[in-house]
Amino acid sequence: MQEIKLFAVVGAGTMGSGIAQVAARRGFDVVLCDVREEFLERAKNSISSSLQRDIDKDRLTPEAKDEVMSRIRTVIDLNELRNADFVVEAVTENLQIKRELFSNLDSMLRPDVILATNTSSISITKLAAATARPDRVIGMHFMNPVPVMKLVEIIRGLATSDETFDFVKKLSENLGKIPIEVKDAPGFVSNRVLMPMINEAIFALYEGVGTVEAIDEIMKLGMRHPMGPLQLADFIGLDVCLAIMNVLYEGFNDPKYRPCPLLKKYVDAGWLGCKSGKGFYNY
Repeated sequence: MQEIKLFAVVGAGTMGSGIAQVAARRGFDVVLCDVREEFLERAKNSISSSLQRDIDKDRLTPEAKDEVMSRIRTVIDLNELRNADFVVEAVTENLQIKRELFSNLDSMLRPDVILATNTSSISITKLAAATARPDRVIGMHFMNPVPVMKLVEIIRGLATSDETFDFVKKLSENLGKIPIEVKDAPGFVSNRVLMPMINEAIFALYEGVGTVEAIDEIMKLGMRHPMGPLQLADFIGLDVCLAIMNVLYEGFNDPKYRPCPLLKKYVDAGWLGCKSGKGFYNY
């Protein structure tokens, strides 16, 4: 393992852009890759807005913002990542898409480069098996919003080496995060606990037990949650929630993880939450 001179992020959505921002702010030169220029433009605008909020709160100077932005280069050609020293994947939560990407990255990168995945539920072992470097594949699950949340779940695959784990743990700390190790199981810890709660809140709505507002207020006022489960689902993305519930359902073969029919219906309708303008709330 060597020094990271070029930090690569694949996937310029909410999580990928957040990871790129954090890495650039910590002094890394970052290359951010996605399949369309419009996704990259949106990511740059999102990063710029996030940094501007820090300026407005006197946590960053305009000069420092310009320096951070200058460290982030955007590309649409995966081959531009050939010289990367570390790669984090943050594409859509789909096993086949991720496996294909890992296989492609594996064929182009130096053999010593670690491939990390920001997957929120998919098996690290399955992703590692798509490469010739399973000992250098690891889960690095950041929380949303990445610039704010301190936790990073670190997940070993079956073949992940101690050297890889130690390197990624240290890197997470250098990024200002708190790494916590968990086992490679569907949903890991965070989403194995969180998603069934969200799914149950949707069932309560589906069955008419309470309104959207009532369910969220009860969890905020009664359990001191900063955000109700239905509002949180909108924030995460209902398509992401459904994908994770499907991983839990298929991974454990246990009916307690079955996705609520109302969740499926909302996703079918394109009501995905904040990013589509409509979910359990209107945005």
